[in-house]
Parts: sequence; structure tokens; C-alpha cells
Amino acid sequence: FGQPCSIQKNLYLQLQESMLSSASGFKNYRGILNWCVVMLVLSNARLFLENLLRYGILVDPIQVVSLFLKDPYSWPAACLVIVSNVFIFVALYTERKLAMGSISEKVGLLIYIFNLTVILCFPMVVVLKLPSITPVGGAFALGVYTILFLKLYSYKDVNRWCRERTQVKALSNTMTSDDRRTYMYYFVFAPTLCYELNFPRSESIRMGFLLRRLFEMVGNCTLFNSVKPVFILQEMDYSRMTERLLRLAVPNHLIWLIFFYCFFHSSMNFVAELLRFGDREFYRDWWNSETITYFWQNWNIPVHKWCLRHFYKPLLRRGAGKLLSQSAVFFASAFFHEYLVSVPLRMFRLWAFMGMMAQLPLAWFVARFLRGNYGNAAVWLSLIIGQPIAVLMYVHDYYVTHCQDDPTITEAL
Repeated sequence: FGQPCSIQKNLYLQLQESMLSSASGFKNYRGILNWCVVMLVLSNARLFLENLLRYGILVDPIQVVSLFLKDPYSWPAACLVIVSNVFIFVALYTERKLAMGSISEKVGLLIYIFNLTVILCFPMVVVLKLPSITPVGGAFALGVYTILFLKLYSYKDVNRWCRERTQVKALSNTMTSDDRRTYMYYFVFAPTLCYELNFPRSESIRMGFLLRRLFEMVGNCTLFNSVKPVFILQEMDYSRMTERLLRLAVPNHLIWLIFFYCFFHSSMNFVAELLRFGDREFYRDWWNSETITYFWQNWNIPVHKWCLRHFYKPLLRRGAGKLLSQSAVFFASAFFHEYLVSVPLRMFRLWAFMGMMAQLPLAWFVARFLRGNYGNAAVWLSLIIGQPIAVLMYVHDYYVTHCQDDPTITEAL
């Protein structure tokens, strides 16, 4: 019996790990991802139908467009976005004068500083002083101006670097004014924050890919509107408030995930395909993050590249240490998080700012004491009960301040 048993052992009883074990080396979980998508759609289909039957179609795109064309001044946020073209032309004019040598580098720098400062201050003043701008419109306008600020800052830096190289300067001077204007607007609409003299371009527009991204955007917006965590925390003790916040953490986190996929995958790929923009690395595998630092470096690649290129490395070159430079990056990120939340809501609570700054000690703790799956679990836990909860606190305070005494809103909730 010895020989047949050894043959049978070699055929059937091999040393191997279970497929779901991390030691197996198996990495194809596409079917599980498809299952999650199917479950997500099915679980929210009832909410969508219920809202449709109860409230009907709340936003008619045709009526929105016709109303805007009829009375554009009733849409101040859209007008504010249109005004942003002024700052683009100031940057173009300044760069043209610098390339021609009509103004000195110092004068050009002063113009850029003034232009960039006004980009941040002007929309903030308008949103705070104009009551007709809604929180959604204000957040959209401020988001556009923030992106424009980062793009024009990169435009300034890259052109300055190019002027320091004689051969590149000679090449850039051959561009006409129309060429500069066209390329500048291509950069403004391109899904990147870092300016380049030559962006990678794809050969053609793939209509199938474009339609899939459009379908995803529509579907994700539907899912986003079907998840509406509403809560009141007045007259509750701290234990009850904590329980209510933890209950809302999951739907709030679901909203955050839907936003991530809709914006960073569907929308940015849609715009990139329309413009034939070749660099599609908008995110990396942040879901496998074992440290807080790895997450912030990989979940938003356009912002990470901008911070690395125009903020972090320049600080290192000026003699700042790594810890100080990283802290400065988190401080700038905390400022913009607070800017984009507090100003549209017209409330200054500093929760978004403190939530971002709290990432520094949390990153140190996770990197020092947690490894592997424990570190990844800590990252997910910070995402579920961290910054999204801070945003919910703003929403709660806004409701208590502006909507609690409105019987129609209270009845709808």
C-alpha cells in the first residue's frame, strides 16, 4: 500500500493555503467587488422608489436651465464662477509680460501674490455677504475658486522654472497669444492641479468608456440622494449623543464612499476622456493603507502631487525638516477643509480644521504601534468616525440655527 498512498498524496494532499488567507497570494476579488455593487444598488433601490413616489421629481434639469437663461442673476453662485475668468486672464497677461521681459520677476511675483490672494478672499466675501447664495452653491463656487488657486499657483511656479532655462524660454516665446489662451483653458479644465508644458494625450475618445462613466455619475448621484442621515442632538446626554453619532457613522461613511467613486473615478475619468487627457492616476490603493500617512498620500493623487511639488519639497529645499514640512502640509489642508465647509454654511466651528490637524498625532500612533491588518483597521476606523462626523456636526448646527423653526422642513424630516 505504500506506493499508491504516496502517489495519492502527491496528487491530492498538497501543502497550500486557503484562498481567502493572506498567505495564499490570491488577489483577484473582482467578483466580491461586483457583489458589493449589486448589494449597494439593491439596498438603495427601495429608498429611491420611496422618495420618488412620496416627493416626485424634485429637480427638473430643463426647468433649471430655462430659469437660469431667463434670470441668470438669480443664480449668484454661477455668476461667481463666471467671474473667475478675470483671474485667469490676469495670470495670462502677467505671464506674457514676464516672457517678453516687459516686467521684472519681482513685479510679476507681486501681481501673482495679489491675484492669488483675491482668488481666495473675493468669493469668501461674496458668499458671506450675499444671503441669496445657498450653502450648496457657495460650496461649489468656493471649490471652483480653490481649484483655480492651486492651478494658477502651479502655473506661476512652472513658468518661473521654465524661464530659468534658456532653451525652454525660447520655445515658450514661440507660442502666440491664442495658443497660450487655448492651452491655459485646457489646463484649467483638465483633471490635474500641476501645470506642464506638454500634457500626455490619448489617441482618441472612447465613446463606450465615456458613456459608462456618465451612467456611473447618474447612478451615483441617485444613490447619494437616497441616503439622507438626519438627526437632532438637542436635550440629550453625552452617552445618547455618542450612540446617535455612531449610528449615523455608517450611512455618512457610505455617502463619503459614493462621493469618492463618483468624483475621483467617474467624473474625473469622464472629463479626462473628453479632453483626451492621458494621466488617469487620480487615486491609488488607499483602501489597503496600513498607515494614516499612506492614506493621505494615495486617496487624492492630484492634491498630493501638488503638495509634494509646490509645497513640501520647496520647504525641504529651504532647510525645513521633514516633520515641520509634513505639519505645514496638514495645516494648509486643514485650512482649506475649514474654508470649504465653514464659509458656505456661514458658521465657524473649526471642527474640520481640528479634525485634519488631529491626523498628525493619529498618524504617529498608527505608524508606531499598529502594523498590517491592525493598521488598516485603524485607517478605516478613522475614516468612518473621523472627518465625516465633523461634517455631520456642521450640518446639525446649520439645521438647529436655520431650519429648526421652519415647520415645513421639520415635517419633511
